[in-house]
Amino acid sequence: LDPSVDTWDLSSPLISLWINRFYIYLGFAVSISLWICLQIVIKTQGFATVLAEAVMSLDLPVTIINLKEYDPDDHLIEEEEEPFESSSEEEFGGEDRQSLNSIVDVEDLGKIMDHVKKEKREKEQQEEKSGLFRNMGRNEDGERRAMITPALREALTKQGRGGCYKHTFYGIESHRCMETTPSLACANKCVFCWRHHTNPVGTEWRWKMDQPEMILKEAVENHQNMIKQFKGVPGVKAERFEEGMTVKHCALSLVGEPIMYPEINRFLKLLHQCKISSFLVTNAQFPPIGEMLRESIVDASTKESLKKIDRPLFKDFWQRFLDSLKALAAKQQRTVYRLTLVKAWNVDELQAYAQLVFLGNPDFIEVKGVTYCGESSASSLTMAHVPWHEEVVQFVRELVDLIPDYEIACEHEHSNCLLIAHKKAVLGETPGRGVTEIHWEEWIKKRLIT
Repeated sequence: LDPSVDTWDLSSPLISLWINRFYIYLGFAVSISLWICLQIVIKTQGFATVLAEAVMSLDLPVTIINLKEYDPDDHLIEEEEEPFESSSEEEFGGEDRQSLNSIVDVEDLGKIMDHVKKEKREKEQQEEKSGLFRNMGRNEDGERRAMITPALREALTKQGRGGCYKHTFYGIESHRCMETTPSLACANKCVFCWRHHTNPVGTEWRWKMDQPEMILKEAVENHQNMIKQFKGVPGVKAERFEEGMTVKHCALSLVGEPIMYPEINRFLKLLHQCKISSFLVTNAQFPPIGEMLRESIVDASTKESLKKIDRPLFKDFWQRFLDSLKALAAKQQRTVYRLTLVKAWNVDELQAYAQLVFLGNPDFIEVKGVTYCGESSASSLTMAHVPWHEEVVQFVRELVDLIPDYEIACEHEHSNCLLIAHKKAVLGETPGRGVTEIHWEEWIKKRLIT
């Protein structure tokens, strides 16, 4: 062979490839990544089409549009929605409750499908639970308007015992007392609110309103449904079960400010026409409607402590508070103050409380220790603020010494509550042992006449 003839030498290219192997690997990795991304995009676009077809097959009342062919100017009138106001509960999960009658973007179909599946699961769970949720009085947004209390169970099962403090104080039978409310809204944000400030607040009514006939009808039905849950339960007395099916009293104190409800007058008249007594509770912030007051909540006796405890929305809250108490004094029927004691906040205001008693001249004064309803980010209230029953008793004794026209009438230790009664309202003749039970049949007759 001729040594001048060049032979193929592969060593140099191989060495070069080995030296630059990192860049080669990187190129392969980038190429594969781009290919994977392309496949995902293609499948995503295909998924939108498949999902749209699936939704159409479900026969839902929705309109599916393609944004590539959609001109917003052509649909402005069709998509225009009326403005609305919602509470904090209505805003929560608002996207899930979006109207199914509106035009829906394909990107939102996943949310709609989740919403439909969620409703289906909830419906199946409700049907499996023997009507428990159907028996919890709710309004159209699912908000409870009634609740089962230990006092109700006690009243149905124990002869001569049971019942809440209203039974001890006024003779109200717990199993025949319907606790409800026509308004979830309130003008205060009290530190001890058991709702933990999930209900709407405002200084005037600005929400959709249920008719009083519907509220009363559903409230009675829900009360009866709660009673029915005790049928067959060991210990439940048959006669009390039957009594519980007929509502005799209505405590408008469940939640919110009942006076804010625009048709509160008509609602009260409906109650009285049905021979149901009314026990209306207010936070004393609406003096123009003072003629309807039954029980006024007096959470503090000074402007500073009232602002700290009730946290009212009105700027003139103190004047409204005083005017409401003055309106209470002008009433020609039984009226009540309810004092809620919060340790270290309002238990040292005895003299100021006495002045408020003289201002409103109530027939009764309920004094109770605050109830701690759990930790809340909206309140600094703790168990340390709950007074012992002995402390509540001592407060009541000292208060009675400052208001000579009143005396201690009843005590309900389980509720950490005592009742002070005006001597004119006490029916008993034995000093120190006031009889405060109300003759409800006569009360109803007077209401029907007036």
